[in-house]
Amino acid sequence: MVASPSTAFPETAVSVAGVTDYIKALLEQNQQLHQIWVVGEVSSANAHGKGLFLTLQDPETGATLNGVIWKSQLAKVVTVPQVGEQVIVLGQVKVYTQRSQYQLTIWQCLAAGDGLAALRFRQLQQRLAAEGLFDAAEKRSLPRHPQTIAVVTSPQAAAWGDIQRTLRHRYPGLRVLLSPATVQGETAPASIAQALDRVATDGRAELVILARGGGAAEDLACFNDERVVRAIADCPIPIISGIGHERDESLADLAADVYAHTPTAAAAQAVPELALLWEDHQELKLRLRQAMAWQMMEQGDRLTQLQRRLQRSGVTQQLEREQAQLQWLRQRSRQALGQRLAQAQQQQAALGQTLAALDPHAVLQRGYALVRSERSGAVLRNAQPLQPGDPISIQLAQGSVQAQVTAVEL
Repeated sequence: MVASPSTAFPETAVSVAGVTDYIKALLEQNQQLHQIWVVGEVSSANAHGKGLFLTLQDPETGATLNGVIWKSQLAKVVTVPQVGEQVIVLGQVKVYTQRSQYQLTIWQCLAAGDGLAALRFRQLQQRLAAEGLFDAAEKRSLPRHPQTIAVVTSPQAAAWGDIQRTLRHRYPGLRVLLSPATVQGETAPASIAQALDRVATDGRAELVILARGGGAAEDLACFNDERVVRAIADCPIPIISGIGHERDESLADLAADVYAHTPTAAAAQAVPELALLWEDHQELKLRLRQAMAWQMMEQGDRLTQLQRRLQRSGVTQQLEREQAQLQWLRQRSRQALGQRLAQAQQQQAALGQTLAALDPHAVLQRGYALVRSERSGAVLRNAQPLQPGDPISIQLAQGSVQAQVTAVEL
């Protein structure tokens, strides 16, 4: 039996706006919240055209409270809040109904010294620096042409997709391994340390990218954890950090061999752009041809001058000396050209090996296959989208095979 509209919902049901208005009335009509002093540490502060939006944090519990000092009030406060400071603020709790969020509208702000979290951060930074974990002399150089790169980040994060796209565009054929980690919250430091250890144990990667997108200071706190810093320092593989920040470098950035401000920038620093390598190769070939042509022309002019001098001299001894000199110059020219040619051939062979290693067809020649979905034509990287009975095509080094899925194992 289908319920009629009049009986479809309980009589006590209220709208979203009704719930929000009720909460707004409870908070904003509470006299204790009309004028309240709050002590907290400024974990973030963002200037905006309308005013200064900030977050107060309890360093002991991690609890946070959003606040705002409107532009008209900003010039009247005793202290403008700065990240890392502990402050005492006076304000009123207000509810923003469009997002069902409450925040503290601040009228006055007094400094209360450095915050506990900022003090702990500086103490940890000084202690780790004294151990040499941030020394520039200990930084390792990155491989010029890595073949395998490991990425430590969350598989659900946008940073993972950005890194894959950047590496695929700049350096096709590169093997990219994901060592998944939690990059936010209380479990993040241990998870990141385990992910780095997993990469080191695996041993295939020549370079590691530690990445996370931007976020508030509270979200990025895991990258200032001592466990993460020591895991970076102990990793035997060079590390690039690419962490989006609202503030200065994290301790993870200071411990990494190279750091970038975003995951995309970290991927760009990890590999050269293949198109630029090809342009350099072509330019080198052109310069080599020009150098050889110049040498041939110079030696030809020299030979002509010697021939003219011989023609002007009728003395047999002079002729013999000039012939010997000419023979010596010819031999020297051949040796010089031979050496330049050998060097150019070695460099061209090295570049050819690099290009051959990146050739996707070479992968097929080693026994691998390229599997596509017959329905969408997309390349299949995992078996999750497939169902028994789905048609697929398998491209081999020589020819292709049409097949049908009989079972799927994940």
